[in-house]
Amino acid sequence: MTLEVQDIVLGYGDTPVIRGLSFRLEEGEIGCLLGASGCGKTTALRAIAGFEAIDQGEILVGGRRVSQPGRQMAPEKRNVGMVFQDNALFPHLNVADNIAFGLGRMSRDKRQAKIRQLTDLTGLSALEQRFPDELSGGQQQRVALARALAPEPSVLLMDEPFSNLDTGLRRRMGEEIRGVLKARNTTTLLVTHDQQEAFALADRVGLLKDGRMLQWDTPYQMYHRPASRYVAAFTGRGSYLSARVENEQLIHALGRSPLPEQRPVGQEVALLIRPDDVKPATQGVTAQVVARQFQGADILYRLRLESNEEVSALFPSHDDFDVHSSIQIELEADHLVLFPVDQASESSALVSQSDQ
Repeated sequence: MTLEVQDIVLGYGDTPVIRGLSFRLEEGEIGCLLGASGCGKTTALRAIAGFEAIDQGEILVGGRRVSQPGRQMAPEKRNVGMVFQDNALFPHLNVADNIAFGLGRMSRDKRQAKIRQLTDLTGLSALEQRFPDELSGGQQQRVALARALAPEPSVLLMDEPFSNLDTGLRRRMGEEIRGVLKARNTTTLLVTHDQQEAFALADRVGLLKDGRMLQWDTPYQMYHRPASRYVAAFTGRGSYLSARVENEQLIHALGRSPLPEQRPVGQEVALLIRPDDVKPATQGVTAQVVARQFQGADILYRLRLESNEEVSALFPSHDDFDVHSSIQIELEADHLVLFPVDQASESSALVSQSDQ
C-alpha cells in the first residue's frame, strides 16, 4: 500500500522536532529517511508507527488516515510492522516461535505454512529450532524481519536496522533484505545515518536536517544533482572549483564545459566535482598527486591543479600514481552542478562523514 506523510509537525513542549515533513511512497517502494543524529528521522518513524502524536498535517496508509492533530489510530490497528534497532527478539522463544508471535488466532496449519514460507524467504529454514543467543547478528536480523513480515503489514518500518552489525555484514544484509522486501512487494521505510546504506537499499531517499526535508529523490539524483551544499556533502565526497560563465560555456581549472543551465555572462559560480567525475587523460590538464588512499579495486587521490585548487579523484587501482608525481586529467561528468559562490558552505562539518 502507499504511505503518505503530508506536512507533519511535532515537537516536545516548546522544542520543535519535525517541521513540515512531506513525502510519498508508492506500493512496493523502499524509502529511507537519512540524516545525522538528532535530525528527527526516528521521531518521524515513530509518528508513522503511531507512537508519537502529530501537531499538524496528516499521515495516510493506503489512503486511510491514521494520524491527524488530536486524533490518531492506535499502533496495533494501523497494519504497520516495525523492525527495531536492537531486533527485540524474545530470548525464550526459538526462531519459529519468534516469527509466529504476531500471527494471533491463525490456525496451526496456516501458521506453520507461514513460518515455512518466511524461513525459506529469509534463509532460516535450517534454524527454526534455534534460540536467539545461538544465532549470529545477521541471522537475528533476518528473524526480526521475518517476524515483522509475518502479519503481512501494509507498510514496514525499520529503525537503523543494521547499526549493530559490522561493515561487511551490513552490506551483505542490505542486499539480502532488499531482495526479500522486493519479493514481497512490501512498502518499506527505514531510517539511517549511513549514506551508503541508504543508497544501497532505497528507491527514494529523503535527507533531513533540523526536522526539515532538504531533498526527497532517487539515490542517483541526490548524489549527482544535490539541492544544496549540505546535501552534496552528506551524500558523498566532493570538491569545488571556481568557475565563470562565458559565451554559454563554463570556464574552470579543468577546462571548458557546456553551461548546464542559463546563467548571466561573467557570473562567478562554484562547480561541484565528484571523485568519479575526474578521469586520467593522455592530453588533459596537469595535476600533482598530493595524497592517495589505496582501496583495493580503486585508489582515491587528492590532486592539486595549476590554479592551486584541489580535487579528489577515484581511479581504478591499475591507474597507479605516486605522491608528488604529475599526471594528466580531464573532467568527464554527465551532470554539472553549480552553486552561488556567496552561498555559505554548509559542508565543513560533514567532511569527515563524506569521506567514509
